Parts: sequence; C-alpha cells; structure tokens
Amino acid sequence: MYSDTEELPPLSAYDLPYDAPDKLPEDLSYLQKLNDSQRQAVEHIDGALLVLAGAGTGKTTVLTTRIAHILNQQKAFANNILAVTFTNKAAREMEQRIAGIVGGVSAGLWLGTFHSICLKIIRRHTELVGLKPYFTIINQDDQVRLVKQILKENHIDDKRFPAKAVVASINSFKDKAITAAKAQNESAAMETKKIYEIYQNRLLSLNAVDFGDLLLTCINLLNRNSDILEMYQNRFKYILVDEYQDTNIAQYMWLRLLAEGNSNICCVGDDDQSIYGWRGAEIENILRFEKDFPNATTIRLENNYRSTPEILAVADSLINNNKNRLGKSLKSQIEKGNKVNVVSLWDERAEASFIGNIIEDISLTKRHPMNETAILVRAGFQTRAFEECFISMGISYRVIGGLRFYERMEIRDAIAYIRLSVNPSDDLSFERIINTPKRGIGAATVGKIRIFARENSISMTKAADIMLEQKIFKGKGATALTNLLNSLKLWGAQMVDKPHFEVVDNIIHESGYLEMYRQEKTAEAEGRVENLRELIGALKEFENIEQFLEHVSLVVDGVEVDEENMVNIMTMHGAKGLEFETVFLTGWEEGLFPSQKSMDEKGETGLEEERRLAYVGITRAKRNLFITFVSSRFQYGQYISNLPSRFIDELPQEYIEITNTGTNYGNQRKRRSSPPLEGGARGGGQYNTPNPLPKGEGTASVQKSARGFEMSERIFHQKFGYGRIINMSGSHMKIAFEKSGIKTLLEDYIEKVG
Repeated sequence: MYSDTEELPPLSAYDLPYDAPDKLPEDLSYLQKLNDSQRQAVEHIDGALLVLAGAGTGKTTVLTTRIAHILNQQKAFANNILAVTFTNKAAREMEQRIAGIVGGVSAGLWLGTFHSICLKIIRRHTELVGLKPYFTIINQDDQVRLVKQILKENHIDDKRFPAKAVVASINSFKDKAITAAKAQNESAAMETKKIYEIYQNRLLSLNAVDFGDLLLTCINLLNRNSDILEMYQNRFKYILVDEYQDTNIAQYMWLRLLAEGNSNICCVGDDDQSIYGWRGAEIENILRFEKDFPNATTIRLENNYRSTPEILAVADSLINNNKNRLGKSLKSQIEKGNKVNVVSLWDERAEASFIGNIIEDISLTKRHPMNETAILVRAGFQTRAFEECFISMGISYRVIGGLRFYERMEIRDAIAYIRLSVNPSDDLSFERIINTPKRGIGAATVGKIRIFARENSISMTKAADIMLEQKIFKGKGATALTNLLNSLKLWGAQMVDKPHFEVVDNIIHESGYLEMYRQEKTAEAEGRVENLRELIGALKEFENIEQFLEHVSLVVDGVEVDEENMVNIMTMHGAKGLEFETVFLTGWEEGLFPSQKSMDEKGETGLEEERRLAYVGITRAKRNLFITFVSSRFQYGQYISNLPSRFIDELPQEYIEITNTGTNYGNQRKRRSSPPLEGGARGGGQYNTPNPLPKGEGTASVQKSARGFEMSERIFHQKFGYGRIINMSGSHMKIAFEKSGIKTLLEDYIEKVG
C-alpha cells in the first residue's frame, strides 16, 4: 500500500501562456525524416484522426513528431495537449523525443498513462468524489486482503468465492465502467455483487481507491459535473492516444467524454495487434472509430522497416483470414531475405534440440548477438523443455516476464513436498509447506516446533510428532498437523514401491495443493496448474525420484548468467513491442495454439484473437523466422498426439519452406477439419487436443466426468452463475446458464450445487 502525495500547482498555473518559447525549430527539417504516410498523419492536425500503424511502421515517431509539430505551429500550448499511453516507459520515451525536437516548449504536456492522468484530475476535485486530500491508492495485494476480510465478516464461503477471483470480477466491472450500483443488474453471482458494494463502501471509509477506481471515479466526476467536464474539454484542444486497440470500455468512455469538446482526437493503433481481450481490451473501440467520429480521417502506415518481405508476406496472409479488421498490407523497406521455415518434429525434446542446434550455429558463425534471438511460446509450461536442453548444451538464456521453470513458486512448493517425503529431516521444506495450502497451522505453532527441534537436536517433523504425542497441540491445528505428518509418511513409503511420478501426482492432489489453485479461478492460477502438470510429465523422464532431485539441484544452482549473450524465452503476449533478428515460434499445434480454451470460451472471437497473437509473433522477427510444431507432446502425464495448427495452412506456400523431420505432416494436414466456430462452443474439427485433465481422464463422450459431474446436473460458476450441464466431452462441459446463455467450460472451473 502506498500514498501518492504529489504536490500539484493550482489549476490556473497550467493556464498561463509561456512568455517566450525556449526553443522552436527554425525550419521543418524534422518532417523530412518521415515517409509520405507518416508526414500526412503528422500534418493532419485538426479533426478526428485514426492512424492504423502496422508492426514496425514507426508509430511512436508519428505520435511524438505530431505533438512537436502542433507546438511548433503554435496551434496550442503544451498544457492544452493530452497524450495518453499504457506504460510509464512509453510516456518517458515520448517525452524525451518531443523535447529533442522542440526543447523546453514541451514542458507542461499532459503526457502519461491513463491512470496517472486520471489521478492528476481526481486530486484536484477530491471533495466532489467523496475523498479527502492525500487519499491512498491500494494495490492488488491490498485488494485481496480487503476482500478476504469482507468474506469472513459476512460469512461468505471463500471456497466458492475465492478472494482473488472476486477481486478479478470487481476489476472486470471497473474495466467496463460498471459501478457497484449498476453491477446489481449484471449476470454475475449475487454474492459477488454484494461483496463489490461492501468493498466500495469500505474503500470510501478508508479514504482509498484502487487502480480501477482511478478511471471509474474520473468518469463519474465528469459525468456528474458538467462545468468540470466543459473545463477539461476546453483545456484539451488536442488529444492523442497510443495503442488504441488495447483500450477497455472505461478508457474508451473517458476519452469520448473529453473528446466531445472539439473532436481533435488522434488515435494510433493496430487492430491486427489487439491481443489483450482476456484482460478487458475491446477491439471494437478501434473498429468503430469512424462511426464514433463520422468525419474522421484514417491513415494507414504500411511501410515496415523491421522485417523482410517474406516474413511480412506470411504475416499478411495469415491475418487476412480474420473478418473483423479494418485492413492494411505491410510493405517491407528492406532487402529480400530467407523463406520462413516451418518445421515438424516428433516431440518437445526434439523441438528444443533442433532450436538449440540452430542457436549454437548462430553463435559459432557470429551472425548476430545471442540477445537478438527469441523463442516465443503460447503457454508458460512450454519453457521447461527449452530450459533443460539449453542448460545441457551450455546455452545461456533468460525467461523474460517470468521465472525459470524450476524457480516458479508452485514448482518450488511441489519440490518441497517431494523432498520432505523422501527426507523427513528437510526442515526448510517442512517450513515451506506446513501451511501451504492453508491448514490452520499458524506461525506460533511453527515457532514452537522450531524451538523444540533445536533444543532436542532433532528434525522439525520428528519434533512435531513428539509434541502431538505429548498433546502440546490441540484442536483443528493439531488435527491438520497430524494429517499432514501421516500423509508425508504415506508418500515416503509409496516412493519405495510405486512409480515416483504417480506418487508425486498423488501428493499434489491429496495435499490439496492443486485444488487450491483450481479454486482460485484466475488466469494466473490456471498457469500454475499447467506448470504442475508439466512437472508430473517431467518426472517420467527420470528413472527415480533421487535422479530427479539431483537434476533439479544442478539446474537451479548451475546456471551461468551472461547478460550480453543470452537467448530470450518469453510468451507471445510478452513479446509485443519487441523485435529480434531471429525468432522461433514454437508449439503451433491445435489446442495449444490456437488455444482450445480461448476457442471454447469465445468461439470465433477467441480464434481471431489467437490469430492476431500469431501475427504479433511473426512480426517480431527481423531476418529469420522459424515456426515449429510437434506430432506428440508430453502433457498431463502422457504423450498426446497433435495435429498441426490450422494457422500453418493459412501461410502462403511460396514464402515458406517446410522441413519434415520424419513425422506424418502430410497425413496430419489431410485429417484436419476446421468448421466454423459457434458462440462459445467447441470448434475446430476432429482432433485430439491437450486438455488439462485430472488423473487419467480421456476425451471420449462420458455420462459421468472424473470429478463426478453428470448430465443435466445443476452447477455453479463464479462468473456466469447457475446453469445445467447439457453435454459432456472429457473435461469439457457444455452448460446452459440461467442468465448467460450456453458456454463450454472446463470442469475444473465449475462447482456442484447442494
């Protein structure tokens, strides 16, 4: 939790004109550096303007030069210009570039993120929004703690309504500019709406807001105070927006309110790079720009200065399959290059080895630095195969936007369980997992066990055993501790006569650890569940548990860091905005990419967002691009046969070179059928997809699922409320919800009623 105590000058100070400009260019030489479309966008000052900026076409140059040009032409003072971005880094870069053209004249620009600009406005009108000066802004951890308090005080079941899931719902409401009062008419569960209302009242009593409130409060301020709205509409003579395709509904409404004054709004973005629907971004915002502003001008930036003609041809061919787009075609401004390599491999180990060999060749021939190489994955669990391969080959790497596989919290927790099962004297592991998941064993109990163990020179597990025998602990805590110790003994015994991977599978289920993340029902938790299942798969590669633990120790402790010579591994979402000489796009298999979950939940809309994500991945490459897929991927404890991604069929044959390393790629292509998707139901034809299944579940149609769900059974979902199962296929449940229509969901995220 922190308090923003920024001292702001009175409003009138921002309205004072400059006595004399600090620096203004004597000529328009800065315009000579632009191409025709860029210059057109910069010089089109008045009226609504949409700049469709394709990947690598210089959108930041257009934005910054346009602001500098407005100042240089003395169309407005700096304090009359509002420019909003999504990150502080982008704002700082823009500020520096503008100052580089016009110098001190740019001082006073309203340039920053949506949240920082809204905060600036709210701090000037705190009383009108029911806040006191120096109010506090709480972060997500504070949100979760506050919701936990509310759940407890109101006797609401925190298993049915996990705090993190409730916070995600509240944030989603705010992204859509839905207040607690308006939320009562939404289709979410009554308990969630009740918590939202209590949560907002509690924030008010604490003189605090969360980040979602910054936009929502500002919107309410402007809607309820016409004089203040008019003041800001008059102040901001020019509004510029970066990455417009990533705006959510609240950001859209806020911009519309401010732009209604004179419609001098310039939005820069790329509908083909809208990939954040899962966190609230609305692609419709950019698609309907010309309807929102009927006299708007649209300028397309299509000259790409990043990638070869072959890479851009592949990107264009793929994205042309999307129906909901405004349309443009990238034109490379660099020389002809190599064809895009599409490579089929047997499994993920062959995939990692193939890529590792190419990287070694790049290193030996010194074609470019290693940090100009990127491996992009669709899901976080994919990184393990690459990490282990690179460590064995001596290739330095870093995982951008995340931790290395064996350093992730859920993997460390699982390994602590394993170590403690085979070595009861491992006190570090004991302390790590004794109350994870929560068992009602508090810090005071752990402290007593620690002291007893040290005084008697024994392990903490042995100390806990003795203290329980002596009845030092009582009540629920004693029962929970007894159950844990008994489980550890059982798992340790099982390691002797059962396959080690089966025992670990038992551990993460029977300990309640996997269920803890299932109940959390957030995107982050889903990723952790996938990683745990990847761990089970990894265990099958070792003869015994000792060999695995030895391997983990070497992997974690034996990594050498060479910042200047490291390969980058990241998700495709995390790669947006970056560029590399050589890019490997991995795991292009049906169900993994495009994601089955995305298609199940959003149908055609989900498929199109997945295709945009593929487009983003392709356009990260400057010179060399490899697309790989495997016939068989080890997931969820078994090898699963895959079909190549439908996206591969959408690539232009004349610009790709297919390498078949012994797989049945041709036959796989013939087997794929891709009928249109309908609504949120499962689509994509007949193929075997890697479903995140509980132990041993298949994908055939069933009358009773692994978790015991049956046809026509009434269920509950945190987001969609109550419904009834109308069809089941493996872990996929087709459900008719009472208020939300028909959805197809994984059984992990629904609950029994009664």
